[in-house]
Amino acid sequence: MSLRIKAVVDKFVQELKEALDADIQDRILKEREMQSYIEEREREVAEREAAWKAELSRREAEIARQEARLKMEKENMEKEKSVLMGTASSQDNQDGALEITVSGEK
Repeated sequence: MSLRIKAVVDKFVQELKEALDADIQDRILKEREMQSYIEEREREVAEREAAWKAELSRREAEIARQEARLKMEKENMEKEKSVLMGTASSQDNQDGALEITVSGEK
Protein backbone atom coordinates (compact mmCIF):
# COMPACT_ATOMS: atom_id res chain seq x y z
CA MET A 1 0.00 0.00 0.00
CA SER A 2 2.86 2.33 0.77
CA LEU A 3 4.17 1.95 -2.79
CA ARG A 4 0.76 2.76 -4.11
CA ILE A 5 0.56 5.93 -1.99
CA LYS A 6 4.06 6.88 -3.10
CA ALA A 7 3.05 6.38 -6.75
CA VAL A 8 -0.04 8.57 -6.27
CA VAL A 9 2.01 11.25 -4.51
CA ASP A 10 4.71 11.12 -7.20
CA LYS A 11 2.05 11.42 -9.92
CA PHE A 12 0.46 14.36 -8.07
CA VAL A 13 3.87 16.07 -7.71
CA GLN A 14 4.63 15.47 -11.40
CA GLU A 15 1.24 16.91 -12.48
CA LEU A 16 1.74 19.88 -10.16
CA LYS A 17 5.20 20.55 -11.66
CA GLU A 18 3.71 20.36 -15.16
CA ALA A 19 0.92 22.75 -14.22
CA LEU A 20 3.41 25.17 -12.67
CA ASP A 21 5.62 25.00 -15.77
CA ALA A 22 2.60 25.66 -18.00
CA ASP A 23 1.57 28.59 -15.78
CA ILE A 24 5.10 30.01 -15.88
CA GLN A 25 5.22 29.68 -19.68
CA ASP A 26 1.80 31.35 -19.93
CA ARG A 27 2.96 34.23 -17.74
CA ILE A 28 6.15 34.63 -19.77
CA LEU A 29 4.10 34.73 -22.99
CA LYS A 30 1.68 37.29 -21.53
CA GLU A 31 4.60 39.41 -20.30
CA ARG A 32 6.14 39.37 -23.80
CA GLU A 33 2.80 40.32 -25.35
CA MET A 34 2.38 43.16 -22.85
CA GLN A 35 5.91 44.38 -23.50
CA SER A 36 5.28 44.28 -27.25
CA TYR A 37 2.04 46.23 -26.78
CA ILE A 38 3.80 48.83 -24.61
CA GLU A 39 6.59 49.25 -27.16
CA GLU A 40 4.03 49.67 -29.96
CA ARG A 41 2.13 52.31 -27.97
CA GLU A 42 5.38 54.13 -27.14
CA ARG A 43 6.25 54.14 -30.85
CA GLU A 44 2.82 55.56 -31.72
CA VAL A 45 3.14 58.24 -29.06
CA ALA A 46 6.64 59.14 -30.29
CA GLU A 47 5.35 59.40 -33.87
CA ARG A 48 2.46 61.66 -32.80
CA GLU A 49 4.84 63.76 -30.73
CA ALA A 50 7.22 64.12 -33.69
CA ALA A 51 4.33 65.11 -35.96
CA TRP A 52 3.08 67.61 -33.37
CA LYS A 53 6.56 69.12 -32.99
CA ALA A 54 6.92 69.39 -36.76
CA GLU A 55 3.54 71.14 -37.02
CA LEU A 56 4.46 73.45 -34.14
CA SER A 57 7.76 74.28 -35.82
CA ARG A 58 5.97 74.96 -39.11
CA ARG A 59 3.49 77.27 -37.38
CA GLU A 60 6.25 79.09 -35.49
CA ALA A 61 8.10 79.64 -38.78
CA GLU A 62 4.90 80.96 -40.37
CA ILE A 63 4.37 83.34 -37.45
CA ALA A 64 7.97 84.56 -37.76
CA ARG A 65 7.44 85.17 -41.51
CA GLN A 66 4.22 87.07 -40.85
CA GLU A 67 5.86 89.14 -38.11
CA ALA A 68 8.74 90.02 -40.45
CA ARG A 69 6.29 90.96 -43.21
CA LEU A 70 4.26 93.13 -40.83
CA LYS A 71 7.41 94.81 -39.54
CA MET A 72 8.48 95.58 -43.10
CA GLU A 73 5.01 96.93 -43.93
CA LYS A 74 5.10 99.11 -40.81
CA GLU A 75 8.54 100.44 -41.74
CA ASN A 76 7.34 101.18 -45.26
CA MET A 77 4.29 102.98 -43.89
CA GLU A 78 6.50 105.00 -41.54
CA LYS A 79 8.76 105.95 -44.48
CA GLU A 80 5.74 106.87 -46.59
CA LYS A 81 4.32 108.90 -43.70
CA SER A 82 7.66 110.62 -43.27
CA VAL A 83 7.82 111.43 -46.98
CA LEU A 84 4.25 112.74 -46.95
CA MET A 85 4.90 114.84 -43.85
CA GLY A 86 8.08 116.16 -45.44
CA THR A 87 6.19 117.05 -48.61
CA ALA A 88 3.48 118.88 -46.68
CA SER A 89 6.11 120.65 -44.62
CA SER A 90 8.12 121.75 -47.65
CA GLN A 91 4.99 122.99 -49.41
CA ASP A 92 4.08 124.95 -46.30
CA ASN A 93 7.54 126.46 -46.12
CA GLN A 94 7.67 127.60 -49.73
CA ASP A 95 5.14 130.41 -49.51
CA GLY A 96 4.00 130.31 -45.92
CA ALA A 97 0.59 128.91 -46.89
CA LEU A 98 -0.48 125.32 -46.45
CA GLU A 99 -1.40 123.70 -49.70
CA ILE A 100 -3.61 120.60 -49.51
CA THR A 101 -3.39 118.01 -52.23
CA VAL A 102 -6.28 115.60 -52.79
CA SER A 103 -5.88 112.86 -55.37
CA GLY A 104 -3.12 114.80 -57.07
CA GLU A 105 -5.21 117.98 -57.48
CA LYS A 106 -4.37 121.21 -55.64
